[in-house]
Amino acid sequence: MTGSKKLSFTSDYMEGAHPAILRRLAETNMAKTAGYGLDEYSEAARDKVRRACCAPDAEVFFLAGGTQANAVMTGALLRPYQGVISAQTGHINGHEAGAIEAGGHKVLALPHRNGKVSAEDVRGLIEGYLKDENRDHIVMPGMVYTSQPTEYGTLYSLEELSALSGVCRSCGMPLYMDGARLAYALACPENDVSLPDIARLCDAFYIGGTKCGALFGEAVVIPKRGFIPHLFTMIKQHGALLAKGRISALQFDALFTDGLYLEIGRTAIAAADRIRACLADKGYELAIDSPTNQIFVILDSKQAERLLEKLDLGFWENLPDGRTVYRIATSWATQDEDINSLLAVL
Repeated sequence: MTGSKKLSFTSDYMEGAHPAILRRLAETNMAKTAGYGLDEYSEAARDKVRRACCAPDAEVFFLAGGTQANAVMTGALLRPYQGVISAQTGHINGHEAGAIEAGGHKVLALPHRNGKVSAEDVRGLIEGYLKDENRDHIVMPGMVYTSQPTEYGTLYSLEELSALSGVCRSCGMPLYMDGARLAYALACPENDVSLPDIARLCDAFYIGGTKCGALFGEAVVIPKRGFIPHLFTMIKQHGALLAKGRISALQFDALFTDGLYLEIGRTAIAAADRIRACLADKGYELAIDSPTNQIFVILDSKQAERLLEKLDLGFWENLPDGRTVYRIATSWATQDEDINSLLAVL
């Protein structure tokens, strides 16, 4: 509850950084290195990411944030006349303030199932475009966007991701994954998709740092070297190239030392599981069965009024029956004392 009179579970990036990251930054603070990620610390971090992904030839770039990563990669993967396929609930469609559209591309939104887009729906959209005799007058689908976990905290199974990858490759279309909360997906007992699986099935993805213990930053991974020529320059054009690139890279060096990235995820999942169990015991209704660090609880007006006196929860959506969905998010930094206090309020 430090710094606030209320317990806050609104999001998973409210705290600063994991102590291991702060130590690593302090240890190297006075070092003088080349800029723009062309230093030895950045290359060491890239090597650790490559090993974790079992992708020895991968290109790895460190960007400041998730919206920048999504905007840069969409612009890099698409031709000017193409759009990106996403679930209606995808982050690029609902929570990035039109960043994709501002870059000159359209989000082609598909219905979601528990936050996920299906291979069947993607194939249907592509086939519908190809059969449309007026297709030269509409936006061509050019790539597929996913996230792991989804905006609803759900997970793509290995079977689902493999099916999406198969459709994309049969159509010559890149598959991209937003991994803003990837640590929490990888640590979830229900997950069966590993980092090497993602590197094998996706043409590009990023490993989240901002929401997973870093001060800021995401690691964009291109498994096949040379797949996107001149990506470094495009990152620069988008204003996403950090002059002090080593600061972002050092954070991933720490996160990928001694399994810290997975450990961080397990902390959040264990905390969320305790909260989910209490909500079920007390008769609260959940909007969706999410197994990761995001919990979506449905509250009526009286419940919301009572709980929000003591808790900061994330507003999610209003339901037609007058009730409201709120998000409870745990993180790498969630403390037992905060969980106990939350359970007492519930």
